[in-house]
Amino acid sequence: MKNVSTKINYWAKTTTLALGLTATVSCSGFLEEDVVSQIGNDYLNTAKGLNDGINAAYSTMRNWYGTERGNNFTIFGTDIYTNGADGSWKFMNTYTNQFDSQNGHAREVWDELYRGINTCNAVIDRSADVSGVSEELLMQRIAEAKFIRAHHYFILVQLFGGVDLQLSETQVPTKEVTRASVQAVYSAIVQDLQEAIPNLEANARSSDYGRATRPAAEHLLGRVYITKATSEAAESSDYANAEPLLQSVIDNYGFVLLPDFGDVHAFGNEINDEVIWSVQYTRDPLTNGGGNNSHVFFLMEYDVQPGMQRDTENGRPFKRYMPTPYTLNVIFADRVNDSRYKKSFRDAFLSNKPGTYNTTFDKSKETVTFAQGDTTMWLPGYNMSEAERAKYPYQVLTPELYTERLFPALRKHMDPGRADRTQFEGGRDYIAMRLADTYLLLAEAQFRQGKIAAATDNINMVRRRAAFPGMESEMEISESDLTFEFITEERARELIGEQTRWLDLKRWGILVERVKAHNPQGAPNIQEFHTLRPIPQNQIDRAEGNASAFPQNPGY
Repeated sequence: MKNVSTKINYWAKTTTLALGLTATVSCSGFLEEDVVSQIGNDYLNTAKGLNDGINAAYSTMRNWYGTERGNNFTIFGTDIYTNGADGSWKFMNTYTNQFDSQNGHAREVWDELYRGINTCNAVIDRSADVSGVSEELLMQRIAEAKFIRAHHYFILVQLFGGVDLQLSETQVPTKEVTRASVQAVYSAIVQDLQEAIPNLEANARSSDYGRATRPAAEHLLGRVYITKATSEAAESSDYANAEPLLQSVIDNYGFVLLPDFGDVHAFGNEINDEVIWSVQYTRDPLTNGGGNNSHVFFLMEYDVQPGMQRDTENGRPFKRYMPTPYTLNVIFADRVNDSRYKKSFRDAFLSNKPGTYNTTFDKSKETVTFAQGDTTMWLPGYNMSEAERAKYPYQVLTPELYTERLFPALRKHMDPGRADRTQFEGGRDYIAMRLADTYLLLAEAQFRQGKIAAATDNINMVRRRAAFPGMESEMEISESDLTFEFITEERARELIGEQTRWLDLKRWGILVERVKAHNPQGAPNIQEFHTLRPIPQNQIDRAEGNASAFPQNPGY
């Protein structure tokens, strides 16, 4: 693939557009961003207004990807992550009655996604009056708007079920809203993506990196069909419809699996040949919104341990998400052939605060002494006797010593490029779609159709790449090994921490049973109604007729 020299960016800025367009940017390669205010109502009919409008719609992706809310909705309350010591939002993991219609995350996701949807509606509806733009570029921008609108409705229907389906611009506030059927929402999503695909750039990467492309839309539509197949909108053709879309992404655009799994999320390598589409962040605090915050949530409390202090390299540890025993003991049981445990989790820390200290968790020795750069902690991933731990001149954190503060920390989102050790607003792009996921989705669609040989081949593509050098053949599975359970575990191994797990468990219809089986904190309270999230109370209150017109999901 060609190198990328330009990159789209977007900055949410307040405007006075009556059409509900509350963010706008200017884009030309790397962005020149000027505050726009007091915009006339016909601004969107201009060439620059069209471009600013679609970029404003892109900015609403930052509401979901890499945010606290997006992560809490998809990481918490699953079988592979439970809560660490951080006191914030634990009820989203434990499914207590604090998770109700007043939930701030639900309200923010709902409002911001609908803001993006109405911006897309405005771009589409106003496009007929735009002048000074080539027909090809106009159709591309409309296709981008349909991609974003479909994406947002896909998130909403998975979280909330049937939602208000608005496919034309709302220019003035209205209370006339209703909950469309799940079938109607999926129909609109599929139509938007089918219409978008022919008019999007047919390249692996847009000339403005970060814009929606044809392979991104094909990947998304493939996932939509696979998700729809187990919803109340299911049709017998869903898996068959998904298969050629996902195969096209693999075959037609030059994407390749990186040779080393650890390189996919390596800091500084966010633009690589495996990435199908990502959400853009920056290092400029004026143009980064709330930033990519994923770097804080998956880290353990390293910074109060002997020989350590908080720094940008090791991260700001919120200790929000702790891997479950099922994750460590089952999902990542193979650490001889499969590199993904080693390359997904931190297993050692190097001293940045030299000195002699009393030990904290490893009492096999009384004190430890470190020079700069010495190992202070090692997480071997297995238990050992106290006598064996005592042989090491540093603390050894074994599984029996794990707590809600001390546990294996995920590497994928670490951001040492932050300005200082307290900065929350990270600047790394968030990889939203990548080729390994395409292979796994394709294998799942083929498995559901009984195409076991083809599905096994695609699973093995991902597994061979994940192997330690020389162990590729040991990582391959046979057709008899491929079961639904294996697919669920392989997706966890490959995609842990990438905002997919809750949505996967929900679409498979096993969320409740898997949380009960593998998430001790969530198990006591989760019930069937938790497969949908609560409709925000402010949405119900502003509807004409309130709950009678816009009913709450059962159980909330």
